[in-house]
Amino acid sequence: MNNKFDVLKDDDSGDHDQNEENSTQKDGVKEKMERDKNQGSSKRKAVVPGPAEHPLQYNYTFWYSRRTPGRPTSSQSYEQNIKQIGTFASVEQFWRFYSHMVRPGDLTGHSDFHLFKEGIKPMWEDDANKNGGKWIIQLRKGLASRCWENLILAMLGEQFMVGEEICGAVVSVRFQEDIISIWNKTASDQATTARIRDMLRQVLNLPPNTIMEYKTHTDGIKMPAGWAPKGSFFKTSGSRG
Repeated sequence: MNNKFDVLKDDDSGDHDQNEENSTQKDGVKEKMERDKNQGSSKRKAVVPGPAEHPLQYNYTFWYSRRTPGRPTSSQSYEQNIKQIGTFASVEQFWRFYSHMVRPGDLTGHSDFHLFKEGIKPMWEDDANKNGGKWIIQLRKGLASRCWENLILAMLGEQFMVGEEICGAVVSVRFQEDIISIWNKTASDQATTARIRDMLRQVLNLPPNTIMEYKTHTDGIKMPAGWAPKGSFFKTSGSRG
């Protein structure tokens, strides 16, 4: 299946190799992050595609979180620990953020990148997430960066073909393995969750014998954030509610 987002990938990512543009974009990202920090969410201007840019179907927001392993996390402290990186509305705006972000494989400790539709917080308790769930894939070290990029490009390019069901995606870096997940709104819609599963297999080029299970957010609340049993290459974790 063609991903309309991929058409622009090589050209746009190649532009960021130029030092002058890198510097300009880096300054722009810093300025935007500073503005977002100093302005309340109610005062922020709507993010829209620039002239001649290629708009995405939805606006998306990058988030980052890091926590101390083994320390219990309440929903309140978890929300306070999530830092918003920025919101984008076009392919070009996405690359301005992504090209300057550390790749998941280079992160250390308990760190997470979240990419969610604008207005949806990467929390189980958010109204868009509370009745949903997520497919979780446990990765051996060294695979997170490639899998994360493939997943978010497919998500931004509407490759999953499930309407508004997709909420976002998360990559979680841990000491012995990494975890990647995609969240959807309606856990009870088995046809949709099955479609997401099948496309996820294609997008990540999973081995045919990969076992995939689904975890509802109501089940997830009963477990520590980021929990997953030990496993090997592409082994998945979770439980179906």
